[in-house]
Amino acid sequence: MNIVKGTIVEALAGRDKCGFFVVLEIDSEYALIADGKRRTLEHPKRKKLKHLKATKTVIKGSFETNPKIRKILKDFKNGG
Repeated sequence: MNIVKGTIVEALAGRDKCGFFVVLEIDSEYALIADGKRRTLEHPKRKKLKHLKATKTVIKGSFETNPKIRKILKDFKNGG
C-alpha cells in the first residue's frame, strides 16, 4: 500500500517501533510523522519510508491539532 499524507502508519524500527503515527508530509525517501503526544505537530519525527508499514486507514478530514491526532489514533487502536 502506498503511503500518502494522512495515512496511519506503524513504525517498524527505532525507539518508535510498534507505535502508530499519522503521516503529515512525505517526499521520495522520508515522511514526517506525529502521534500528538511524544511526537507533536510542532516537532514531528522524520522517518525513512522503509521503516514504516502503511495501514489501510487514511484520514480524510483535518488533523491540525495534537488532541485530534491523539483521538484519531486512540479510535484506530480500539478498532473504531
